[in-house]
Amino acid sequence: MNRYDKLFAKVEGAFVPFIMLSDPTPEDAVEIVSAVVDAGANAVELGVPFSDPVADGPAIQGAHVRALAGGATVDKAIAQIRTIRSRYPELPIGMLVYGNVAHKRGLERFYGEFKEAGADSILLPDVPVRESAPFSAAATAAGIDPIYIAPAKASKATLEAVAANSRGYIYAISRDGVTGADKEATVEGLREVVDNVQKFGGPPVLLGFGISKPQHVRDAIAAGAAGAITGSAITTIIDTYIEGNRVTDMDALKTELSEYVTAMKGATIAS
Repeated sequence: MNRYDKLFAKVEGAFVPFIMLSDPTPEDAVEIVSAVVDAGANAVELGVPFSDPVADGPAIQGAHVRALAGGATVDKAIAQIRTIRSRYPELPIGMLVYGNVAHKRGLERFYGEFKEAGADSILLPDVPVRESAPFSAAATAAGIDPIYIAPAKASKATLEAVAANSRGYIYAISRDGVTGADKEATVEGLREVVDNVQKFGGPPVLLGFGISKPQHVRDAIAAGAAGAITGSAITTIIDTYIEGNRVTDMDALKTELSEYVTAMKGATIAS
């Protein structure tokens, strides 16, 4: 069993925070990731800063820009993964990386480097599943789980392909659009989203986009998802403690993040 298999076998519902690496510095990002894991996060999704993050809303776009302004590089991101992996040997670590990074480094090198650093999965949000063959092949050869997005209103053919090509988990989006905590997931649509994906089998479903409150997590689990991913709400918390390219009060930031993650994780457990 890999780390995702072990996770989904032992928890009722998983809470997975998204954190941007190198935001605002590599050292700060590692401490932020440690804070959310220590507070109860079951896995993490880590972003690699990119200049044109088309799938992301304003909050996460800001994190990309801020990290790049501070000198973020792919090599620095890989170094941070190594540190996080050394601290948390059993933690499932998923990556969100834009496709141009993979193209520029070459697929074999790209997946191999992230595997060596300790990543378990990679999601390329701007690579649709219909173009997935070379990416899936390279990922599988390196021992990385390829993750694909199941859009909220995808065709049967797309959902079949997502189920067939995803490993580890399927990232189902709860609504159309880009990431953002200001656009809440609709309760009515969650069950339909999960049911549509699960018709075609595949790995467990995690719901993302618009998941920002404990009730959203409860709704996701009740809809049949194996867990929920939250990014923009966490990024917004981090942003309030950053001036220029530094964290103004790391202890206060860790406290607020810990309280938030504890509440969100608590919502995965049936009362």
